[in-house]
Amino acid sequence: MKYKLTVKEQLLVGLTLFSMFFGAGNLIFPPYLGQEAGTVTWSAMLGFMISAVCLPILGVVAVAKVGGLTHLANRVHPVFSTVFTLLAYLSIGPCLAIPRTASTSFTMAVIPFVGSDAPVAVMQLVYSIVFFGIAFSIALKPEKLTEWLGKILCPTLLILIAVIFFGCLFLHEGGYGPVQEKYAENALAVGFIDGYQTMDTIAALVFGLVIAMNINEKGVREEKAVVKSLMKAGLIAGAVLILVYAALAHVGALAGGGGFDLEGNTNGAHTLTAIVGELYGSLGTILLAGIFVLACMNTCIGLLSSCSEYFYTLVPALSYKKWLLIFAVGSMVISNAGLDMILKVSVPVLSLIYPVAIVLIFLALLQKYIGHMNAVYPVTVGVTTVVSLLDVAASQGWIPAVLSFLPFHSAGLVWIVPAILAIAAGAAISVVARGKESQ
Repeated sequence: MKYKLTVKEQLLVGLTLFSMFFGAGNLIFPPYLGQEAGTVTWSAMLGFMISAVCLPILGVVAVAKVGGLTHLANRVHPVFSTVFTLLAYLSIGPCLAIPRTASTSFTMAVIPFVGSDAPVAVMQLVYSIVFFGIAFSIALKPEKLTEWLGKILCPTLLILIAVIFFGCLFLHEGGYGPVQEKYAENALAVGFIDGYQTMDTIAALVFGLVIAMNINEKGVREEKAVVKSLMKAGLIAGAVLILVYAALAHVGALAGGGGFDLEGNTNGAHTLTAIVGELYGSLGTILLAGIFVLACMNTCIGLLSSCSEYFYTLVPALSYKKWLLIFAVGSMVISNAGLDMILKVSVPVLSLIYPVAIVLIFLALLQKYIGHMNAVYPVTVGVTTVVSLLDVAASQGWIPAVLSFLPFHSAGLVWIVPAILAIAAGAAISVVARGKESQ
């Protein structure tokens, strides 16, 4: 039995994890951020990278240390564990993230090549059937993902993105565009919230199982060795994400300052189309189509595998293959709602789930110090959940903004101070309870 991966194997596992992270949202949000943030792009990107790179990598580490999301969430309460884990898997699975991979890649790989009178709805249905058929076939063997994602699809994707980036460096003249209203104040905080849209912090909580299977497949089965390899994979994936995000944000910022017709632009797909078209003409459209299909296919395969593995352990009466088929078909149906609709629905859902996921990750990393304080997890997660729920309800206009007096409310981070206070309250309650027990 091996106790560690070779350098080549570790690199492949890291690139596989990057491929699973880097999908539709990762492609369209950094360039759109660059376009909108303009001259303050790097302040906004700092916030974006904290929530879209640092937190996901910390999530991989946290879950690896505790043995899975279910074990981590159980520290709050078994009922919470069941509900939150289901919400996490469904949001990064068939309800939001998986359908988004198909709708985004269709928007970029098919729409530019058809006329205005084309039967788009029918074409999208056919495309989604083919797309999920391919993803289903590859995901049938989740332990072999490094062979597909790490060796083939990921390197190809990185080469194509590099072509766009270096094209901007040498072929495009002009600077960054002006900062738009959204980023005029608190660019870092706004960028942090933008990072939610990648869904990677939630995905990090569930990808560990599939990556661990791939590490096992390479002969490393001792638990501590698997955890160590998984943590290294997270660092490799994080480093590559930072490089790619920086490149895409730079491209977007140049597009914002390049005199393109971006009026009515609602996502980074249009931003990339504008500047790549200028750089490479019709060839650029083909290049961009390849990038989106590869990125979205990578993530789709990883998410299908992760969700199917989890639900198979939850309900083993249905085989992994049957769960995979259910999620592939369900995601195919939802994907036909269209990209803008999926993005619109995802915002309130992620604003509710993300703060709870972040708090769980940090509590797991603090386990050495709070492990004996039984009240910290339930009190902190409970307060964070209630605050996030009230904030989301207010942002949707369902209730008045009852939390507007709290710090960071305008930045969309109203949950931070209550969460910190809840940690202190949970620790105090634990100390008092332990004192009563010892009397």
